[in-house]
Amino acid sequence: MDQPSRSAGTVRPGGRTARVRAAVLEATQDELVERGFHELTMDQVAARAGVGKTTVYRRWGSPSGLVTDLMNELADQSSPHADTGGIEGDLRANAVSVLNALNDERLGVTFQAVIAAGTGDEPAARALHAFYLRRIQEWANVVDLAVARGELPAGTDGAEVIRAISAPLYYRLVVTREPVTREVAERSVARTLAAARAGAFVTTGSRG
Repeated sequence: MDQPSRSAGTVRPGGRTARVRAAVLEATQDELVERGFHELTMDQVAARAGVGKTTVYRRWGSPSGLVTDLMNELADQSSPHADTGGIEGDLRANAVSVLNALNDERLGVTFQAVIAAGTGDEPAARALHAFYLRRIQEWANVVDLAVARGELPAGTDGAEVIRAISAPLYYRLVVTREPVTREVAERSVARTLAAARAGAFVTTGSRG
């Protein structure tokens, strides 16, 4: 699945409500990057954003509420899936997008902070799940297109293909703490594509 290419709150001009939301989400991401989820406080976000504490508490309610809205915004800012005309190019574009996001000094740290938060905070876990589900569903479309072109077997589960592309990259990022490199991304694409072509991602009900 691909990732957003911008910080939250840096686009979307609008009225005062939009500007307040943008400032608060930008401050939330700043705090996550610098301090992590467990030191994220409503008061500090309000001060950093230049917004009254009452407004922040009333609208977002808790640090988990801030993280949920931040993840929604990052999902909204994410680019649509690639359309290179072939499944190999599309999957490579997905892997490179994930690679670039995870190695980004701001986005990569943001994801690590929210992933860490999700292990012990249920609202943060739900926000993380919703974010990745949206991105998986978006990129699963490239697999459906490949099936329609005859590049992959009928019944191939697009969501599982996209998960398989990203899984080795995230494992290195948050479990083994190894570098996430272009070589790792390319290997993930090659292995996933070989498995998909062999029918490894065809759902049980679609076989035969």
